[in-house]
Amino acid sequence: MRLDTDKDTGVAVVTLDRPERLNAIDLETARELADVWRGLRFDDSVRAVVLTGAGERAFCTGIDRDAVVPQPSSPYMQDDPLLTAGPKANDLWKPVVAAVRGMACGGAFYLLGESEFVVADPTAEFFDPHTTYGMVSAYESVLMAQRMPYGEVARMMLMGTAERISARRAHEIGLVSEVTEPGGALDAAVRCATVVAGCPAEAVQGTVRALWAAKEAARAQAFAQAPHLIALGNLPPGQQAELFGGRRRGGFGTR
Repeated sequence: MRLDTDKDTGVAVVTLDRPERLNAIDLETARELADVWRGLRFDDSVRAVVLTGAGERAFCTGIDRDAVVPQPSSPYMQDDPLLTAGPKANDLWKPVVAAVRGMACGGAFYLLGESEFVVADPTAEFFDPHTTYGMVSAYESVLMAQRMPYGEVARMMLMGTAERISARRAHEIGLVSEVTEPGGALDAAVRCATVVAGCPAEAVQGTVRALWAAKEAARAQAFAQAPHLIALGNLPPGQQAELFGGRRRGGFGTR
């Protein structure tokens, strides 16, 4: 995890820095993210944030498959480390702009779902592998259903690894606000964040809170259903591992 702050512009850049693991989030990274967001609450020199991933291949590929997350037996008490990895989950109401290059999939949607808007490089592609590997896409589906038309998010989530949404298509359906030139997503996101950071902080943060309030109630109600849906619908871990080990891309590819 890297945090770079420009005191002159008021913009901080948070970088997921595990390119060798396609910026997958392990338990340590999840804790680091939470610490970064909570720390930024107290840094008045930071007025806007850009979130990105290191390397060219991926923004984030969700939870690291090697992360061991013990689970209680009750379907009502599932532990998910990504639920506390985003800015809103840590009560940060400074605007966050996501800069996506390469893959953004699965648990990456926790972070995109808690960003104000997304800027993408032409190489960006969005998909959710859960169903392919015998897992319920619950939290991810809820978050993306608040950012995409129902039919589009349903197609992406239900088709698993067979359906990848290109940066162009993501822009057409509103998931992405801007598609840049190759390699330009981070610079474009920083430019946007710099403009926002130049506005009075109280007005900006109040607007962020109002925007989130517009969808918060529906999200909370849907999230309440997620733990037991996951517990009831997921295949046993061993069967998931078998499917993951024999994975094939297949399907229709990127659109």
